[in-house]
Amino acid sequence: MKRFFVLPIIAAGYFINAQSIGNSPYAAFGIGDVKYDNTVDINSMGGVSTAYVWDFNNSFNFSNPAANKNLGLTSFKVEGTNENNFFKSDYNDANSTKHSTYLSNISLAFPLSPKVKFGLGYQPYSSKKYEVLTEEKNENGDITASSFRGEGGLNMIQAAFSYQISPEFALGARTNFYFGNLYDINEVTASNAELINGYETRNKIKTFNFTLGTAYQKALEKDKKLTFGATYSFGNTGQMESTYKNSTYFYAPGKIKTNESIIEESASEDKNLIPMEVSVGAGLGKDGKWFAGTQVDYKKGETVQYLGQPFSYQDSYKISAGGWFIPNFNNFRSYFSRVTYRYGAYYEKGNLQLNGTDINQFAITGGMHFPFDSNSASRMSGIDLGLELGKRGTLENNLISQNFINLRIGINFADKWFNKRLYD
Repeated sequence: MKRFFVLPIIAAGYFINAQSIGNSPYAAFGIGDVKYDNTVDINSMGGVSTAYVWDFNNSFNFSNPAANKNLGLTSFKVEGTNENNFFKSDYNDANSTKHSTYLSNISLAFPLSPKVKFGLGYQPYSSKKYEVLTEEKNENGDITASSFRGEGGLNMIQAAFSYQISPEFALGARTNFYFGNLYDINEVTASNAELINGYETRNKIKTFNFTLGTAYQKALEKDKKLTFGATYSFGNTGQMESTYKNSTYFYAPGKIKTNESIIEESASEDKNLIPMEVSVGAGLGKDGKWFAGTQVDYKKGETVQYLGQPFSYQDSYKISAGGWFIPNFNNFRSYFSRVTYRYGAYYEKGNLQLNGTDINQFAITGGMHFPFDSNSASRMSGIDLGLELGKRGTLENNLISQNFINLRIGINFADKWFNKRLYD
């Protein structure tokens, strides 16, 4: 027991020290690239989670807090993500590559009673780290250069409860607290100008919202189960404090801003940050053998401030399909018969629309769970691995095509930590 307990701590230390979340130029808008993807197992199934009730007793579903009827052990998870992005643009035939590794999830969940389950977790929700340089030569030979850069991100702490009303029907609720700072700046200079014109936006965010969920699972013949689920996330109820500044200046040696003259400055508060979301899903499985499910997610568009101007997110939707199978979890002579194999895919009509073009995304996913224990089918502590291959964006209308390969690893330690002993 002790030797496996130190593994999550080692992994957490590594990913915290390596915390650097890279982004595409599409992260420039709004809150940046949304990173929230629940856990390695759910991401490996294409994001299927709304009607996903894990057959065993060692994992908590935060996406749908109602889908946790089988949790019987304390589950402690630490997970990390390695992102590899490959960008291409028809503008000057440009290509670039960006890699990043970061802590993507840490959570603790346990049953409070046979009917009530509780989970507490941390995840990065979105990140903004980009830099784009452009140059344009005018008819008179003068060159205008523009620099777009940004940094920061949002983190999320979540607490979730589930209550099993009957053996078939459950309700759940999750509260989500978001916090962080986002920063964008656009600097424009020309070969015939002495000063730089800078447009700067800073956002300080402390906000929260709530997610309600429901799950219904009906037992069928021959150990099969049919599951339906739905979730609804309210828009945020906190606030975002924004400051905007339009000024001219130049840089002295050492990148020190001097002779700044403010042209325009303003401050505002906004609540349109985390939009309303709805998800519905269905799945079919056989107890301890396999599961296949699908779901549709809808996210309402919002209008936010970007460099002093309103920027509108579009309504978006995501279609996901995936599942898992275990050859034979009771076969202790063959280790790979007890490995869980996961698969999935998704298509997302994105909420960004640039130059009249939707920025969409699709991917295929897969993963495996390698159990530690060789003498207990009920505990299944182990390592989760996940792989995601996909594409975002397009080369049309002077936009950028982004191909990505994301690797995920997680450690789940599950045991009866808080249960009282009946016998010595």
